[in-house]
Amino acid sequence: MTKPFILENVTVVNYDGLTEHRNVTIEGAQIATITENNENGTGIDCTGYYCLPGFIDMHIHGADGVDTMDATTASLHQFAAALVAEGTTGFLATTMTQSEEAIEAALRNIATFEPEVGEANLLGVHLEGPFISAHCAGAQPIQHIQSPSIEKYQRWHELSGHKIKQMTIAPEEGMELVHYAKELGVIVSIGHSNASSKEAKEAVAQGVTQGTHLYNQMRAMHHREPGVVGAVLLERDVYVEMIVDFIHIHPEMVDLAYRLKGPEKIILITDAMRAKGLAYGKYDLGGQEVNVTEKGAHLANGALAGSILKMNDALRNMQQATGATWQELVQMSSFNAAKQLGLSQKGYIAAGKDADLVIVNENLQVQYTIVNGKIAYSA
Repeated sequence: MTKPFILENVTVVNYDGLTEHRNVTIEGAQIATITENNENGTGIDCTGYYCLPGFIDMHIHGADGVDTMDATTASLHQFAAALVAEGTTGFLATTMTQSEEAIEAALRNIATFEPEVGEANLLGVHLEGPFISAHCAGAQPIQHIQSPSIEKYQRWHELSGHKIKQMTIAPEEGMELVHYAKELGVIVSIGHSNASSKEAKEAVAQGVTQGTHLYNQMRAMHHREPGVVGAVLLERDVYVEMIVDFIHIHPEMVDLAYRLKGPEKIILITDAMRAKGLAYGKYDLGGQEVNVTEKGAHLANGALAGSILKMNDALRNMQQATGATWQELVQMSSFNAAKQLGLSQKGYIAAGKDADLVIVNENLQVQYTIVNGKIAYSA
């Protein structure tokens, strides 16, 4: 039996409240109790620190030199181990537009993967492409883009061990798959899409509940055609992913989305690629050379190729751009993602919930990350 341990004198932050001077007792993989600090000095001193639900990154391709599309168990272990240093306790391994063979190899690999102690939880797959628009390909290789196919999707869902939890699709290319995936309980996200506002609204009616990396690779807003951007900002029930690195989105456009959607409908993501956590230089993304500098990750043609953003930095940037409260940061970094994924045990700190937690200082620097009740990272 795992010995219980206590996080002492910490400020506990949930989306709906903030409570100072608390002791959080962890037994096994769960939170046992949250009590007033009695200063008995038997636990980990967290004075001056904040305890947040562990971050959930719903859109991330890789980190520390590895990528989902490597399709090896070793890569996934290295990937999951790298994320805990930034406070991420759960993630969706994100695929990209590639050959069918490459996509299927990645899905087979994920189907049997089990994280080890000290690694973030792999919560499923985000299938990004190949059912997207060539007009909004970005860093997704155009030669591998396909028309949406229910038959193909069924096959891939089986190959993944039913682990596809989110799919990015250009719904104007095939509305039938939107409806089908929604019926399976998959989060259908509009992205890499050239849809008109009317088509985007029809997609929402058919089952789209999210927008993939808001503003990026979706038809922009125009005063005579609101496009995908206008539609997802105005549709009240649609969540939007945001890469808040100030490279993908200008700080004022971050603030615009925050004012229109509110923290209730924003999900912070990194969309990070394998160069995250490594030195600037040349890397690979889907067989394409990516040059990573202080200005971001770019293909030779100048297109952005994912990011090297860390989740705790995304929260700090969000706070800087909008003045978001601690509670709102929790909502955007874990609670909303857990809600979208149907994970009622995650994204909230209370007795009986999963002990997936991150302890940060006032500058959002990670001090400890706890996954499944065990310390996975310590500064």
